[in-house]
Amino acid sequence: MTVPDDVLAEVAAAGARDAGGLPVGLLGDFLETVSAAVVAGEQVSPTALRVYRGLGDRAARDGVALRALLDLYLSAAWRLWPHLPPVRDAARRPAGVVAAGEVMLHAADDVVAALAEGYQLARRALVRSQESARREFIDDLLTGTADVVSLLHRADGFGLDLAGPHAVATVAAERAFDDGIPLLTSLDRAIQGIKGDAHALLASKEGRLVVVFAAPDRAAIDHVVGRIGNTLDAQRDGRMSMGRWRIGLGRPGPGADAVVASYRESLDALELAERLGLPGRTIDARDLLVYQLLLRDRAALADLVESTLAGLRDARGGPGPLLDTLIAYFAAGGNTAACARELHLSVRAVTYRLQRVHGLTGLDVDRPADRFALHVAAFGARLLDWSTAST
Repeated sequence: MTVPDDVLAEVAAAGARDAGGLPVGLLGDFLETVSAAVVAGEQVSPTALRVYRGLGDRAARDGVALRALLDLYLSAAWRLWPHLPPVRDAARRPAGVVAAGEVMLHAADDVVAALAEGYQLARRALVRSQESARREFIDDLLTGTADVVSLLHRADGFGLDLAGPHAVATVAAERAFDDGIPLLTSLDRAIQGIKGDAHALLASKEGRLVVVFAAPDRAAIDHVVGRIGNTLDAQRDGRMSMGRWRIGLGRPGPGADAVVASYRESLDALELAERLGLPGRTIDARDLLVYQLLLRDRAALADLVESTLAGLRDARGGPGPLLDTLIAYFAAGGNTAACARELHLSVRAVTYRLQRVHGLTGLDVDRPADRFALHVAAFGARLLDWSTAST
């Protein structure tokens, strides 16, 4: 004696409705299998359970939520219960209901466990596959070695429309960034927002955090940079703290080539900020164009530095201290007191050093023309590591 096919179909349809309208096909032959197990008083066979692991795999790859999938099976199970032959025959043989209940619950438990196992294994495989594809895409995008048409097509799958302007922010910190750290999830949520409408892609690369994001205007850029900074600051004393950090920001532009250029600018901005001792935690490439211009002709720059500052080599202790004083003095807007505070020196010591620069180079920071020459030469020397090379 079995449950009629029309009853099984009705139970399956009702269970699918309970689960939010999932396809009835995801049940497979669950109802028939459970009915047969209850009638025979036997457990579901390992061969049958392998089928449900496969159905769990299929559901995961189709994007079905695990909660909905389990709801489908459990709803179908309790709806099937009153139609099972031992339950219908309870008045004549009450003990059969107890046995049926044990088999039914055992069968549902085994099947649901198999479903969940297949589902979770599939999800892990999907995550690994997606992460691998994401990492490959990011590497291809930032290196600029992949076919542009292919990049544009693949970008859509990661929420980037490269036809519009995009910029790259690179974060360097005391601790190295890694794709597996929880902080990346917090940063992603902070930048993307609840609805994920900010169109950004985050990844670690060589220990730094790289953020590729849509940059239609300055407000969008400031929003992303601000969110990065706020999130890092919020973790300053927490277990996810990255220590001291700094953001290098490339200029925006449309297309995959612009992303490559922006990424390289963001790295250059971090390098120049470190080399020049620039203040601030966000270094914008657009503010460093004058230094980039100087570096485009390194030979001419080296000639300028040498012809202007060669006399500093004769200073006691080498050119380093005097060069540091010049750079701090110009950074302070020519304010001797502010320069002294920055260098932790007395005003008299700073004044003495500037006089030594005058004596060794013939150039006076109080004369506009000389000040400009010294300013450019001092930063050129820092860009070229001239004081180190000259010792």
